[in-house]
Amino acid sequence: MLKSKDTIFDGLYSFGVSRRNFIKFCASMSATLALSSSAVPQIVEALEKKKKPYAIWLHFQECTGDTESILRASKPSIAQIVLDIVSLEYHETIMAGSGHAAEKALHDVVKNQKAKYIAIVEGSIPIKDGGIYCTIGGRTALDIANEVCGNAFVTLNVGSCSCWGGVSSAKPNPTGAVGIADAVSGIKYVNLPGCPVNAENITATIVHYLTFGTLPVLDRHNRPLFAYGKRIHDNCERRPHFDAGQFVRKWGDEGHRLGWCLYELGCKGPMAYKNCPTIKWNEGISYPIQAGHPCFACASNDSWDVFGPIYTRAPHVPGAGYQATADKIGAAVVAGTAAAVATHAAIRTFLGYKQKEKFAKEKDEADKIK
Repeated sequence: MLKSKDTIFDGLYSFGVSRRNFIKFCASMSATLALSSSAVPQIVEALEKKKKPYAIWLHFQECTGDTESILRASKPSIAQIVLDIVSLEYHETIMAGSGHAAEKALHDVVKNQKAKYIAIVEGSIPIKDGGIYCTIGGRTALDIANEVCGNAFVTLNVGSCSCWGGVSSAKPNPTGAVGIADAVSGIKYVNLPGCPVNAENITATIVHYLTFGTLPVLDRHNRPLFAYGKRIHDNCERRPHFDAGQFVRKWGDEGHRLGWCLYELGCKGPMAYKNCPTIKWNEGISYPIQAGHPCFACASNDSWDVFGPIYTRAPHVPGAGYQATADKIGAAVVAGTAAAVATHAAIRTFLGYKQKEKFAKEKDEADKIK
């Protein structure tokens, strides 16, 4: 681990990252944060001078999908995140230490960096029966979260499980799983939901704090607006097919092969808010809808219970009139198109008839002159 006195740029430079690539990274963060290009110099200056913040990553009731996501991050890579962006002192999945040595690393940060470090939490906390359904080193997740999150400057809840309970809290919720904010009261926190979260949104949130000294603007669910401020539906490349009433009805049908709208197969894009269509996954190559799979609103509160089964279509779609269904939209579009075609044909017929009259009249006048 690098010395804590190193700045973020020092860390990047010592590992062979050129200044050119450093500037590209800052520009990428500016774009992710939905800032103008004028913010790039501010980000550059901040990351050149600011020390790396200490961070602790906790695992609770989860599938480790968010860690898997960050391990495959490319902008920045996991190596850059661990070694250069933050001083990650504790992460059960990737740290070399174990047992008492690992626990000491955690407690040293909590004790010596109180109200200065960032707590990053993956997974929900079971509170039923005193929280016995998730224990680490003989302590319950509830006890650990109260200590670590309660003493942090801010807690980043990464993934839907830590934000609102995720799949663990779906009915009947046998362990009493809840999100961190419901388990630990009075903490400053940011929700970065997703199943899993996109690593770029984690990094951008930290970069925003380092650059401006504040957390990004949050919505009513404590989610950063830069990442969760726009509907997936409004940025979806399949949106024109939705508006045209062209829906995939069956996996592998012609519409599916042609990239038509996936609403009929359960896509919750019209009700989901996240920046998947813009930052995408796998080095910005694609994301579920683009790859042919419907969105199931993984970043929305209680999506498993509220939105129903993944492949069941939502009953109503906001947009074309109050609670207009996709069928009505499609029917209206088809009817409107048919009417437009009929009107166009009638106009062309009328104009053609008038043109023939004109030609006949001109011919008669020419014959008289002859």
